[in-house]
Amino acid sequence: MDFLERVLDNQVTESKELVRLYDYDLYTLGEVADRMRQNMHQKIVYFNVNRHLNPSNICADACKFCAFSAHRKNPNPYEMSLEEILEKVKNSYNKGIKEVHIVSAHNPNYSYEWYLKVFETIKQEMPNLHLKAMTAAEVHFLSAKFNKPFELVLEDMLKAGVDSMPGGGAEIFDEEIRRKICNGKVGSSRWLEIHAYWHKLGKMSNATMLFGHIENKIHRIDHMLRIKKIQSPKDKVENKEGGFNAFIPLLYQKENNYLKVEKSPSAIEILKTIAISRILLNNVPHIKAYWATLGLNLALVAQEFGANDLDGTIEIESIQSAAGAKSRHGLKKEDLIFKIKDAGFIAVERDSLYNFIQKF
Repeated sequence: MDFLERVLDNQVTESKELVRLYDYDLYTLGEVADRMRQNMHQKIVYFNVNRHLNPSNICADACKFCAFSAHRKNPNPYEMSLEEILEKVKNSYNKGIKEVHIVSAHNPNYSYEWYLKVFETIKQEMPNLHLKAMTAAEVHFLSAKFNKPFELVLEDMLKAGVDSMPGGGAEIFDEEIRRKICNGKVGSSRWLEIHAYWHKLGKMSNATMLFGHIENKIHRIDHMLRIKKIQSPKDKVENKEGGFNAFIPLLYQKENNYLKVEKSPSAIEILKTIAISRILLNNVPHIKAYWATLGLNLALVAQEFGANDLDGTIEIESIQSAAGAKSRHGLKKEDLIFKIKDAGFIAVERDSLYNFIQKF
Protein backbone atom coordinates (compact mmCIF):
# COMPACT_ATOMS: atom_id res chain seq x y z
CA MET A 1 0.00 0.00 0.00
CA ASP A 2 1.29 3.47 -0.94
CA PHE A 3 2.30 5.75 1.96
CA LEU A 4 -0.42 8.28 1.09
CA GLU A 5 -3.03 5.52 1.06
CA ARG A 6 -1.83 4.39 4.49
CA VAL A 7 -2.19 7.98 5.74
CA LEU A 8 -5.74 8.16 4.40
CA ASP A 9 -6.46 4.84 6.12
CA ASN A 10 -5.27 6.36 9.44
CA GLN A 11 -2.42 3.84 9.64
CA VAL A 12 0.28 6.51 10.02
CA THR A 13 0.02 8.65 13.14
CA GLU A 14 3.52 9.96 13.97
CA SER A 15 4.67 13.45 12.92
CA LYS A 16 8.14 12.21 12.00
CA GLU A 17 6.57 9.87 9.45
CA LEU A 18 3.74 12.13 8.29
CA VAL A 19 6.19 14.89 7.38
CA ARG A 20 6.93 12.74 4.31
CA LEU A 21 3.67 14.08 2.86
CA TYR A 22 5.60 17.22 1.91
CA ASP A 23 7.76 15.06 -0.40
CA TYR A 24 4.79 14.41 -2.67
CA ASP A 25 4.35 16.71 -5.63
CA LEU A 26 1.73 19.44 -5.22
CA TYR A 27 -0.76 17.98 -7.69
CA THR A 28 -0.82 14.54 -6.07
CA LEU A 29 -1.57 16.12 -2.68
CA GLY A 30 -4.03 18.51 -4.32
CA GLU A 31 -5.93 15.74 -6.05
CA VAL A 32 -6.41 13.83 -2.79
CA ALA A 33 -7.28 16.96 -0.77
CA ASP A 34 -9.72 18.17 -3.42
CA ARG A 35 -11.44 14.79 -3.55
CA MET A 36 -11.93 14.93 0.23
CA ARG A 37 -13.13 18.52 0.00
CA GLN A 38 -15.67 17.71 -2.72
CA ASN A 39 -16.96 14.69 -0.80
CA MET A 40 -17.64 17.00 2.15
CA HIS A 41 -18.64 20.28 0.45
CA GLN A 42 -19.01 19.70 -3.31
CA LYS A 43 -18.08 22.95 -5.12
CA ILE A 44 -19.18 25.27 -2.33
CA VAL A 45 -16.93 28.08 -1.13
CA TYR A 46 -18.19 29.64 2.09
CA PHE A 47 -17.88 33.25 3.20
CA ASN A 48 -19.59 35.39 5.79
CA VAL A 49 -20.42 39.08 6.19
CA ASN A 50 -18.42 40.04 9.24
CA ARG A 51 -16.56 42.83 10.98
CA HIS A 52 -13.23 42.45 12.75
CA LEU A 53 -12.81 44.72 15.75
CA ASN A 54 -9.63 45.13 17.82
CA PRO A 55 -10.37 47.24 20.92
CA SER A 56 -6.73 47.99 21.76
CA ASN A 57 -3.14 47.46 20.61
CA ILE A 58 -1.59 48.02 24.05
CA CYS A 59 -0.22 44.64 25.05
CA ALA A 60 1.46 43.14 28.11
CA ASP A 61 3.18 40.57 25.88
CA ALA A 62 5.96 41.13 23.36
CA CYS A 63 5.60 38.51 20.63
CA LYS A 64 8.42 38.82 18.12
CA PHE A 65 6.19 38.04 15.12
CA CYS A 66 3.59 40.72 15.94
CA ALA A 67 3.37 44.06 14.13
CA PHE A 68 0.02 45.03 15.65
CA SER A 69 0.83 45.68 19.32
CA ALA A 70 2.11 49.12 20.33
CA HIS A 71 5.92 48.96 20.51
CA ARG A 72 8.89 50.55 18.80
CA LYS A 73 7.77 49.42 15.33
CA ASN A 74 4.17 50.49 15.92
CA PRO A 75 4.38 53.58 18.15
CA ASN A 76 0.65 54.46 17.97
CA PRO A 77 -1.03 53.02 21.06
CA TYR A 78 -4.81 53.15 21.33
CA GLU A 79 -7.61 51.77 23.47
CA MET A 80 -11.29 52.06 22.67
CA SER A 81 -13.98 52.88 25.19
CA LEU A 82 -17.12 50.78 25.50
CA GLU A 83 -19.03 53.59 23.75
CA GLU A 84 -16.62 53.61 20.79
CA ILE A 85 -16.83 49.83 20.42
CA LEU A 86 -20.62 49.89 20.54
CA GLU A 87 -20.81 52.67 17.96
CA LYS A 88 -18.52 50.82 15.53
CA VAL A 89 -20.39 47.54 15.94
CA LYS A 90 -23.79 49.25 15.51
CA ASN A 91 -22.65 51.01 12.34
CA SER A 92 -21.49 47.70 10.88
CA TYR A 93 -24.64 45.90 12.05
CA ASN A 94 -26.78 48.48 10.28
CA LYS A 95 -24.79 47.74 7.10
CA GLY A 96 -25.66 44.05 7.35
CA ILE A 97 -22.90 42.18 9.22
CA LYS A 98 -23.91 38.84 10.72
CA GLU A 99 -20.82 38.40 12.92
CA VAL A 100 -18.51 40.63 14.93
CA HIS A 101 -15.09 39.13 15.58
CA ILE A 102 -13.49 40.77 18.62
CA VAL A 103 -9.89 40.03 19.50
CA SER A 104 -7.49 42.40 21.17
CA ALA A 105 -4.05 42.88 22.62
CA HIS A 106 -3.53 41.81 26.24
CA ASN A 107 -4.24 45.27 27.59
CA PRO A 108 -3.28 45.55 31.28
CA ASN A 109 -5.47 48.65 31.70
CA TYR A 110 -8.85 47.00 31.10
CA SER A 111 -10.62 45.39 34.06
CA TYR A 112 -12.07 41.88 34.00
CA GLU A 113 -15.55 43.36 34.27
CA TRP A 114 -14.86 45.65 31.30
CA TYR A 115 -14.61 42.69 28.91
CA LEU A 116 -17.85 41.15 30.17
CA LYS A 117 -19.61 44.51 29.94
CA VAL A 118 -18.56 44.85 26.28
CA PHE A 119 -20.03 41.45 25.43
CA GLU A 120 -23.22 41.95 27.47
CA THR A 121 -23.89 45.36 25.93
CA ILE A 122 -23.39 44.16 22.35
CA LYS A 123 -25.77 41.22 22.89
CA GLN A 124 -28.38 43.40 24.62
CA GLU A 125 -28.35 45.91 21.78
CA MET A 126 -27.98 43.40 18.92
CA PRO A 127 -29.19 39.99 20.11
CA ASN A 128 -29.15 38.48 16.60
CA LEU A 129 -25.52 39.37 15.95
CA HIS A 130 -23.12 36.44 16.37
CA LEU A 131 -20.41 37.39 18.84
CA LYS A 132 -17.12 35.62 18.20
CA ALA A 133 -14.62 36.80 20.76
CA MET A 134 -11.59 36.08 22.95
CA THR A 135 -8.72 33.93 21.77
CA ALA A 136 -7.42 31.29 24.17
CA ALA A 137 -4.40 33.59 24.67
CA GLU A 138 -6.72 36.34 25.92
CA VAL A 139 -8.58 33.89 28.15
CA HIS A 140 -5.26 32.80 29.65
CA PHE A 141 -4.18 36.43 30.11
CA LEU A 142 -7.36 37.25 32.05
CA SER A 143 -7.07 34.04 34.06
CA ALA A 144 -3.50 34.87 35.11
CA LYS A 145 -3.99 38.61 35.65
CA PHE A 146 -7.15 38.33 37.73
CA ASN A 147 -6.30 35.02 39.42
CA LYS A 148 -9.35 33.17 38.12
CA PRO A 149 -9.44 29.60 36.78
CA PHE A 150 -9.70 29.63 32.99
CA GLU A 151 -12.86 27.53 33.33
CA LEU A 152 -14.53 30.40 35.22
CA VAL A 153 -13.39 32.94 32.59
CA LEU A 154 -15.00 30.80 29.86
CA GLU A 155 -18.20 30.34 31.88
CA ASP A 156 -18.40 34.11 32.45
CA MET A 157 -17.86 34.74 28.71
CA LEU A 158 -20.69 32.36 27.93
CA LYS A 159 -23.03 34.10 30.39
CA ALA A 160 -22.06 37.49 28.93
CA GLY A 161 -23.18 36.41 25.45
CA VAL A 162 -20.09 35.15 23.61
CA ASP A 163 -21.34 32.71 20.97
CA SER A 164 -18.09 31.19 19.70
CA MET A 165 -14.33 31.54 20.05
CA PRO A 166 -11.83 32.40 17.31
CA GLY A 167 -8.74 30.26 16.85
CA GLY A 168 -6.02 32.84 17.48
CA GLY A 169 -3.08 32.55 19.84
CA ALA A 170 -2.23 29.02 18.73
CA GLU A 171 0.77 30.13 16.61
CA ILE A 172 2.85 26.90 16.54
CA PHE A 173 2.37 24.46 19.41
CA ASP A 174 6.00 23.37 19.63
CA GLU A 175 7.21 24.91 22.91
CA GLU A 176 10.77 25.52 21.75
CA ILE A 177 9.51 27.62 18.85
CA ARG A 178 7.02 29.37 21.13
CA ARG A 179 9.83 30.41 23.46
CA LYS A 180 11.53 32.10 20.52
CA ILE A 181 8.52 33.84 18.98
CA CYS A 182 5.99 34.43 21.78
CA ASN A 183 7.62 33.71 25.14
CA GLY A 184 5.22 34.33 28.01
CA LYS A 185 2.09 33.81 25.93
CA VAL A 186 -0.32 30.96 26.68
CA GLY A 187 1.41 27.57 26.43
CA SER A 188 0.26 25.01 23.89
CA SER A 189 -1.21 22.62 26.48
CA ARG A 190 -3.23 25.38 28.10
CA TRP A 191 -4.44 26.63 24.68
CA LEU A 192 -5.77 23.16 23.95
CA GLU A 193 -7.30 22.81 27.44
CA ILE A 194 -9.13 26.12 27.03
CA HIS A 195 -10.69 25.09 23.73
CA ALA A 196 -11.53 21.61 25.02
CA TYR A 197 -13.40 23.13 27.98
CA TRP A 198 -15.22 25.61 25.73
CA HIS A 199 -16.32 22.61 23.63
CA LYS A 200 -17.43 20.85 26.81
CA LEU A 201 -19.67 23.86 27.49
CA GLY A 202 -21.37 23.04 24.18
CA LYS A 203 -19.82 25.82 22.11
CA MET A 204 -17.87 25.92 18.86
CA SER A 205 -14.48 27.43 18.09
CA ASN A 206 -11.81 27.58 15.39
CA ALA A 207 -8.12 26.64 15.43
CA THR A 208 -5.30 28.49 13.71
CA MET A 209 -1.68 27.72 12.88
CA LEU A 210 0.87 30.43 12.11
CA PHE A 211 3.35 29.08 9.56
CA GLY A 212 6.11 30.35 7.31
CA HIS A 213 8.43 31.82 9.98
CA ILE A 214 11.07 29.88 11.93
CA GLU A 215 9.11 26.65 12.30
CA ASN A 216 9.75 23.64 10.09
CA LYS A 217 7.44 21.13 8.44
CA ILE A 218 7.40 18.65 11.31
CA HIS A 219 6.20 21.41 13.66
CA ARG A 220 3.25 22.04 11.34
CA ILE A 221 2.35 18.35 11.24
CA ASP A 222 2.62 18.09 15.04
CA HIS A 223 0.35 21.14 15.37
CA MET A 224 -2.33 19.61 13.14
CA LEU A 225 -2.20 16.30 15.01
CA ARG A 226 -2.77 18.00 18.35
CA ILE A 227 -5.88 19.71 16.95
CA LYS A 228 -7.09 16.40 15.56
CA LYS A 229 -6.57 14.65 18.89
CA ILE A 230 -8.78 16.96 20.95
CA GLN A 231 -11.57 17.39 18.39
CA SER A 232 -15.01 16.47 19.72
CA PRO A 233 -16.86 13.37 18.46
CA LYS A 234 -18.38 13.72 14.99
CA ASP A 235 -22.01 13.87 16.16
CA LYS A 236 -21.28 16.76 18.55
CA VAL A 237 -19.49 18.71 15.83
CA GLU A 238 -22.23 18.09 13.25
CA ASN A 239 -24.92 19.18 15.73
CA LYS A 240 -22.91 22.32 16.66
CA GLU A 241 -22.78 21.12 20.27
CA GLY A 242 -19.07 21.77 20.81
CA GLY A 243 -15.92 21.32 18.78
CA PHE A 244 -13.73 22.91 16.13
CA ASN A 245 -15.62 24.34 13.15
CA ALA A 246 -12.57 25.16 11.08
CA PHE A 247 -8.80 24.94 10.87
CA ILE A 248 -7.08 28.08 9.58
CA PRO A 249 -3.44 27.98 8.42
CA LEU A 250 -2.30 31.62 8.78
CA LEU A 251 0.62 32.68 6.63
CA TYR A 252 3.16 34.69 8.65
CA GLN A 253 3.50 38.31 7.49
CA LYS A 254 7.13 39.40 7.67
CA GLU A 255 7.08 43.22 7.81
CA ASN A 256 7.37 45.48 10.89
CA ASN A 257 8.29 42.86 13.49
CA TYR A 258 11.37 41.38 15.15
CA LEU A 259 11.62 37.85 13.73
CA LYS A 260 13.72 38.92 10.75
CA VAL A 261 12.46 36.21 8.43
CA GLU A 262 13.94 36.89 5.00
CA LYS A 263 11.67 34.92 2.68
CA SER A 264 8.04 33.84 2.72
CA PRO A 265 7.18 30.29 1.66
CA SER A 266 6.48 29.70 -2.02
CA ALA A 267 2.92 29.32 -3.27
CA ILE A 268 3.66 25.61 -3.71
CA GLU A 269 4.69 25.25 -0.05
CA ILE A 270 1.59 27.17 1.07
CA LEU A 271 -0.77 25.06 -1.03
CA LYS A 272 0.91 21.84 0.12
CA THR A 273 0.35 22.91 3.74
CA ILE A 274 -3.34 23.56 3.08
CA ALA A 275 -3.75 20.26 1.22
CA ILE A 276 -2.00 18.33 4.01
CA SER A 277 -4.22 19.98 6.62
CA ARG A 278 -7.30 18.76 4.72
CA ILE A 279 -5.83 15.24 4.44
CA LEU A 280 -4.84 14.96 8.10
CA LEU A 281 -7.75 16.83 9.74
CA ASN A 282 -10.49 14.58 8.47
CA ASN A 283 -12.47 15.22 11.68
CA VAL A 284 -12.50 19.03 11.28
CA PRO A 285 -15.27 20.00 8.85
CA HIS A 286 -13.81 23.13 7.29
CA ILE A 287 -10.40 24.33 6.13
CA LYS A 288 -10.21 28.08 5.77
CA ALA A 289 -7.84 29.74 3.31
CA TYR A 290 -7.81 33.11 5.04
CA TRP A 291 -7.61 35.67 2.25
CA ALA A 292 -6.28 38.38 4.60
CA THR A 293 -2.94 36.54 4.92
CA LEU A 294 -2.82 34.69 1.59
CA GLY A 295 -4.21 37.36 -0.69
CA LEU A 296 -7.53 36.70 -2.39
CA ASN A 297 -6.15 35.11 -5.57
CA LEU A 298 -4.04 32.48 -3.80
CA ALA A 299 -6.87 31.86 -1.31
CA LEU A 300 -9.13 31.09 -4.28
CA VAL A 301 -6.54 28.70 -5.76
CA ALA A 302 -6.40 27.02 -2.33
CA GLN A 303 -10.07 26.04 -2.78
CA GLU A 304 -8.77 23.52 -5.35
CA PHE A 305 -6.32 22.15 -2.77
CA GLY A 306 -8.60 21.22 0.12
CA ALA A 307 -9.88 24.55 1.47
CA ASN A 308 -13.60 25.37 1.31
CA ASP A 309 -13.83 28.76 3.02
CA LEU A 310 -12.31 32.24 2.57
CA ASP A 311 -13.48 33.95 5.82
CA GLY A 312 -15.53 37.04 5.05
CA THR A 313 -15.84 40.68 4.16
CA ILE A 314 -13.97 41.70 7.39
CA GLU A 315 -14.62 45.44 6.75
CA ILE A 316 -11.59 46.65 8.74
CA GLU A 317 -8.50 44.46 9.25
CA SER A 318 -5.76 45.71 11.56
CA ILE A 319 -3.55 42.80 12.65
CA GLN A 320 -2.31 41.22 9.41
CA SER A 321 -2.21 44.55 7.55
CA ALA A 322 0.10 45.98 10.22
CA ALA A 323 2.62 43.34 9.12
CA GLY A 324 2.30 43.99 5.40
CA ALA A 325 -0.86 42.15 4.28
CA LYS A 326 -3.07 44.02 1.77
CA SER A 327 -6.22 43.48 3.82
CA ARG A 328 -6.74 46.79 5.62
CA HIS A 329 -10.11 47.72 4.09
CA GLY A 330 -11.72 44.31 3.78
CA LEU A 331 -13.71 43.27 0.70
CA LYS A 332 -17.11 44.12 -0.70
CA LYS A 333 -19.56 41.23 -0.58
CA GLU A 334 -20.30 41.60 -4.31
CA ASP A 335 -16.60 41.37 -5.18
CA LEU A 336 -16.17 38.26 -3.06
CA ILE A 337 -19.16 36.56 -4.72
CA PHE A 338 -17.93 37.51 -8.21
CA LYS A 339 -14.42 36.15 -7.56
CA ILE A 340 -15.73 32.85 -6.12
CA LYS A 341 -18.07 32.29 -9.07
CA ASP A 342 -15.44 33.37 -11.58
CA ALA A 343 -13.12 30.69 -10.15
CA GLY A 344 -15.78 28.05 -10.93
CA PHE A 345 -17.23 27.58 -7.45
CA ILE A 346 -20.62 28.07 -5.82
CA ALA A 347 -20.56 31.02 -3.41
CA VAL A 348 -22.47 30.40 -0.18
CA GLU A 349 -22.95 33.07 2.45
CA ARG A 350 -22.88 31.29 5.81
CA ASP A 351 -23.42 32.21 9.40
CA SER A 352 -20.62 31.75 11.93
CA LEU A 353 -21.51 28.09 12.49
CA TYR A 354 -21.62 27.27 8.76
CA ASN A 355 -25.37 27.25 8.38
CA PHE A 356 -26.51 28.39 4.90
CA ILE A 357 -27.81 31.95 4.60
CA GLN A 358 -27.82 32.34 0.81
CA LYS A 359 -26.42 30.56 -2.24
CA PHE A 360 -25.14 32.51 -5.25
